[in-house]
Amino acid sequence: MAQRKRALITGITGMVGSHLAEFLLEREDWDIYGMCRWRSPLDNLTSLIPRINAKDRVFITYGDLRDTLSIDAVVAESKPDYVFHLAAQSFPKTSFSAPLDTLDTNIQGTARVLEALLRHRRDAVIHVCASSEVFGRVPKEKLPIDEECTFHPASPYAISKVGTDLVGRYYAEAFGMCVMTTRMFTHTGPRRGDVFAESSFAKQVAMIEHGLIPPVVKVGNLKSLRTIADVRDAVEAYYLLVTQNPTPGAYYNIGGTYSCEIGDILNTLINLSPAKDQIKVEVDPDRLRPIDADLQVPDTRKFQAHTGWAPRFTFEQTMRDLLDYWRDRVAATNGAFLNR
Repeated sequence: MAQRKRALITGITGMVGSHLAEFLLEREDWDIYGMCRWRSPLDNLTSLIPRINAKDRVFITYGDLRDTLSIDAVVAESKPDYVFHLAAQSFPKTSFSAPLDTLDTNIQGTARVLEALLRHRRDAVIHVCASSEVFGRVPKEKLPIDEECTFHPASPYAISKVGTDLVGRYYAEAFGMCVMTTRMFTHTGPRRGDVFAESSFAKQVAMIEHGLIPPVVKVGNLKSLRTIADVRDAVEAYYLLVTQNPTPGAYYNIGGTYSCEIGDILNTLINLSPAKDQIKVEVDPDRLRPIDADLQVPDTRKFQAHTGWAPRFTFEQTMRDLLDYWRDRVAATNGAFLNR
């Protein structure tokens, strides 16, 4: 009997990693190795815990992007055919207060992963996840943003993702490894972390509905323009990336088709609530970034032409599912977490 293919997902406990693991289990017969830190919360893996405990095609392995030896051990153990490098310090606002940690985790961490693969599994098909934040402050005349748009990062996080992107391409060109990088634009949905604007709004609305906080949603900059994709569409895109004629050194912009200002996202979430007539909006200075990437609209034709991918989830469905996710979490915990 032929051995199953193996996929390594770094950052499996995140929103994208957990959805990707579920998607791959349904779509393929691969074994899934998920890398996480020993202290990572496992909430997003609830549906997978029985399989993890039974060692039924899902295996958790512990590593930290800042620890070279642990990364080497993860790759040596998992011996992956496919790698989805999603793990990162992924919060732009946090990067302003922890820039060195962000740079080390995201740039040197990516180099550690690729070095370990070079030693143990250089023939793997590898996805390195950069970010649309690499483009930063883009002038209106350059919209929509294509792959050749100049990088102008607007945060230490964005700078770290420029490094991630370039490190990935370097290993493809220097060592002939099948490394591809993606710049995914805003993507959200169930399990989105509450440090991101739209998820913070949804959580606050859910807490208001349960009477846990006053009917005031605190916000940051509502004028930034974003194109929204659903996380479930994002993971399908990542699957197609590594299975549809993977091309060493290729880089792609991926994103949704619905563009709007952050304020429109807020209004959509509020209008989904029975408490909408009572809810007020208040700007919280702590939620404002020193500098913001305010025009994030992608040109995804290159990726769509290569893979045939197209988004399936509507903006309205994504927002409804995000709000329902937070309603369920608030109900289950009685709001026992920070209102951030």
